[in-house]
Amino acid sequence: MVQHREPTARQMRLGLELRRLREAAGLTAIEAAALLGANRVQMSHIESGLVGVSEERVRRLASHYACTDKEFIDALVAMAIDRTRGWWEEYRGLLPTSFLDLSELNHHASFRRDVAILYVPGLLQTEDYARAVFSARVPELTDEELELRVRHRMAGQEIAIPYELVIHESALRIRVSDRAASRTQLARLLELSGADNVTVRVLPFELDGFARAASTMTYVGGPVPKLDTVVRDVPQGSSFIDSEAQLGAFRTRFRKVEAVSLDPERSRDFINRLTREL
Repeated sequence: MVQHREPTARQMRLGLELRRLREAAGLTAIEAAALLGANRVQMSHIESGLVGVSEERVRRLASHYACTDKEFIDALVAMAIDRTRGWWEEYRGLLPTSFLDLSELNHHASFRRDVAILYVPGLLQTEDYARAVFSARVPELTDEELELRVRHRMAGQEIAIPYELVIHESALRIRVSDRAASRTQLARLLELSGADNVTVRVLPFELDGFARAASTMTYVGGPVPKLDTVVRDVPQGSSFIDSEAQLGAFRTRFRKVEAVSLDPERSRDFINRLTREL
């Protein structure tokens, strides 16, 4: 077993899913450890992502836990044997771990959906927009910290997967910087919305009875639905949500928000109109 210096969100998710399978099978950590010829401490380290686990051990545990979902097991194996050290690793120790975990999550995603209420999502931000957002942080960042965050954000903006964004009119109108930066940001949204794999929908202010206006979220698809993740912003960084019940609720929430938004063509017209107003 390989000791992880600092387990990533992906490594911790693998351990969590193995623990969930064990608990569903009604086994204690000591009983599961005995099946591997290990001890309780070693099993605890596996389930917390502190140590790596081999393909053979993942499949043996899944068998003992009576898990018959082949796609799910294969996805767990892929997580276990993955040794990717992505571009985000150069920022380890320089940026909060949540920044790197989200980059890793995006790298392995099968799709992504965002609901944005106050800000354009980081995946679509221009450099000037991102710098203005980070500059508004309290406590204030040093110049070096600010530039690191902006550089990291710009480096992680490739969109190679299906991406759906529902964005509120408030996020399009709020000027995080000046008029020129807002105009450039809207132009970038229009440019990206023309890609085959990107869908942008707008929620206008005139929408009646919209009580979900505070429901900002990022929904990231895994290799199987059980491994999807929802990311919510919290004061200390980002919160990763992965329970099946909550994932189901967020899927429903996204579709309800999507259903009342403007279609992609009308959304492009809407953004074009706002751009002309600037």
